[in-house]
Amino acid sequence: MAGAENTQQNPGTLTEEQAARMLAGMNDVIRAGEEMRKLRAEMIKLFVGFGWTQDRIARLTDMSQPAVSKQVTKYRSADPAPPVDLSLDQHDVPWLEGRLWGLAEDLSETYPDTARCTRCVGALARGKKRFTPENVDELRRLVEEDLRLHATEPAGGRAGGSHRSAYDEISRGLDLPATPDTAQTAPTAPASVRRALAHRIQRDRLRGDA
Repeated sequence: MAGAENTQQNPGTLTEEQAARMLAGMNDVIRAGEEMRKLRAEMIKLFVGFGWTQDRIARLTDMSQPAVSKQVTKYRSADPAPPVDLSLDQHDVPWLEGRLWGLAEDLSETYPDTARCTRCVGALARGKKRFTPENVDELRRLVEEDLRLHATEPAGGRAGGSHRSAYDEISRGLDLPATPDTAQTAPTAPASVRRALAHRIQRDRLRGDA
C-alpha cells in the first residue's frame, strides 16, 4: 500500500527489535542525565532558600558563575519557598524511599562482596531503575535479605543494630498509611529532591556524621 511503512527486513539493515535493544541503554543514560540536571536545578533552588552565596553554590555544583547567577536570579525573584524540614523522622513516601535508598547503599558499602542489594542500588543511582512501587518492593526485599545474612557479622557493626533500627522505622512508614497524627503538611519540594535529601541524611546518620 502506498505510504505504508516497509517492514520487510532488507539485507544489511537492523530490525526494529535490534535497534530497540541497542538504544535502550543509551536512552536510560540520556534520561538519567536529564533527570539529574532537573534535580540539580531544584537543589540550587533549595540552596537559594538557605541564603547561600552564588560563589558557594557554583563551587558545590561545579557550574559556571554565569549559569548559577541566572538560576539564582530566577529563584530569588519568585515567592520564597517555605523552609525545608530536614529531620529524619518524616512520613511521606518519597522521604521514606530516600531513607531506604541510603540504608541500602550503606549496606552495599559495608558488605561489598556479599550484599544482595548492590545491583539494585547501582541501578537506582545510575537512573537505570525508577522509584516505582515494584522497584521499591524489590529493594526492600533485598535489604531484608542482607539484614538477615549479616545480622551476626562484625563488619561495620551495624547490620544487627543501626541498620536494623533504620529499616524497621522505614518499613513501618511504608507499610502504614499516613494518619492525622503522623501526616504532615504537604511537602513543597519535589519528590526527587526529598529522596535525595533523605538519602544523604540517612547515610550521614548511619555513619555518625549527623
